[in-house]
Amino acid sequence: MTGIGLSASVAVYAQQEVSPSATTEAAKQAFIQELAQQHQIDPDYITQLLDSAQRDEQVLQAIQRPWEARPWHQYHGIFLTERRIQQGVAFWNEHQDTLARAEQEFGVPASLIVAIIGVETFYGQYMGNYRVLDSLYSLGFYYPPRERFFRSELGEFIRLAAAEGLDPEAIKGSYAGAMGYGQFISSSYRAYAVDFDGDGQRDLLNNKVDAIGSVANYFARHRYQKGQPVAVPAWPNRVEDLDTLVSSRGQNLTHTVGSLRAAGVDFITQMGDDTPARLFRFDEQDGASYWVGLPNFYSITRYNHSPLYALAVHLLSEEIRHAKQQ
Repeated sequence: MTGIGLSASVAVYAQQEVSPSATTEAAKQAFIQELAQQHQIDPDYITQLLDSAQRDEQVLQAIQRPWEARPWHQYHGIFLTERRIQQGVAFWNEHQDTLARAEQEFGVPASLIVAIIGVETFYGQYMGNYRVLDSLYSLGFYYPPRERFFRSELGEFIRLAAAEGLDPEAIKGSYAGAMGYGQFISSSYRAYAVDFDGDGQRDLLNNKVDAIGSVANYFARHRYQKGQPVAVPAWPNRVEDLDTLVSSRGQNLTHTVGSLRAAGVDFITQMGDDTPARLFRFDEQDGASYWVGLPNFYSITRYNHSPLYALAVHLLSEEIRHAKQQ
């Protein structure tokens, strides 16, 4: 889902109970007034939407169990399946002209676009059963670790619905409020969605053509470079202090190709020594595997902040591309 990193706050909140004190009528009124004043939206309309929103306990439970909290050996098996690969080839064949046009226009490989939609919604088969209004309301007012973010997304959702002529009470998506084939959160929908079929509407909920173009646009805007590698396997056998080398939090590329090699990490790439890079460790059932993430890897983490997600998308895209060529 675009632009959300959930796992960092889950550990802090996992041992806490959701308390009614996490939200107050004053907070809701402040939200209504701010949204109305800053974006010229009728406050009575916002009030009506909040009054119709429901606190969803399933949402509040689901956010504490994100897929990305699992170890790699459990996580990758969810997405790297033969069925998902073959369905990806079928999706590519069905939308070959659109994907070719997106690749040409945005410089983003068709295989990556297909993999994103495959990971997010199994090519549109599972786009979420939570009412987005309820999800964002629940997380924005009843989930203290990320209430500021989700309250902002609630405002973005209301603005999105008004601008795009959508019914905010009818739209369904993920527990975190992501929508459509590519599971865009509201701010990403507003910023990166494109009308790729030229019908005058940016529709990521029902229009696969717009979804394909919008995913491509998202990666183009986040500096994905076609033809450049994403990540390569690594063997850090010569590293003296491996734990320190892989201990950095977040997704930023904290080293360079040259500095990793100087530290004793063995890997193969033609990227220059000054290329930003980072060594990532992935927990296997027996031990660990290591990959060097490169700038395109970082671009994928702009879609979802988890390195597990980025590697799964990369590997799925490669498997789909290979399967299509056979």
